[in-house]
Amino acid sequence: MENNSVLVLPPARRTGGMPLMEALAARHSGRDFDAGRELDMQTLSDLLWAAWGINRRSGRTAPSSHNRQEIELYVFLKSGVYKYDAAQHALLLLIPEDLRASTGSQPFVGVAPVEIALVSDTSKITGKSPQGIIEATYANTGFICQNIYLFCASEGLCTVARALVPKEELAARLSLAPEQIITLVQSVGYLKQ
Repeated sequence: MENNSVLVLPPARRTGGMPLMEALAARHSGRDFDAGRELDMQTLSDLLWAAWGINRRSGRTAPSSHNRQEIELYVFLKSGVYKYDAAQHALLLLIPEDLRASTGSQPFVGVAPVEIALVSDTSKITGKSPQGIIEATYANTGFICQNIYLFCASEGLCTVARALVPKEELAARLSLAPEQIITLVQSVGYLKQ
C-alpha cells in the first residue's frame, strides 16, 4: 500500500488458468459464499484485471462501444469501498468502512468477500439516442460481467450478477453524479464447503 488511500495491486497474472472451453462449461451463478474466506491480494488483482484491466496500449480486457470505456468498477471489501483504477492497477479508497451489505437485500449480500458495482458514466457516451445510450451501457456491462464469470469459473470461485440493487441509495452513498448509473453488482468469493 502506497498510502492510506491507494492500494496498489500486485501485477496480474496473464497466463495460466483453465482452458476457455472448460471455463465456459464450468460457468454458473452461485450464492452460497464462504463468509470466512477472503480473496488474497493476487486473486483480487487477477479478478479486477480480467474484469476490466488494460491488456494493450489503449484497450481493455472487455470491449466498449467506440472504446469509450465508460464503465467504472466500485469494489466493496471488508476494509472499505474502492474505485478500481486500471491505469495504475490499484484500488483508490473512497469510503473506509464495510458497506458490502448495502449493495442488496439477498441473504448472501454482505457475506461474499467482494461486491463489484458496475457503474456507467453515461456522459462519456456521445452521439447516441437515449435508447442507444441504454443499449451501449448494458452491452458493455455484460461484457465485463461475463469476464468476471469466466475468471471465477477458471479459478474455482463463486459469483453471481445481481440487478436487485438499491441503486438510488447506493448511488447517494457513493456520491455518484446523476449521469453515473449503477447497472449491476456482482458478488464474488469462495464457495462454502
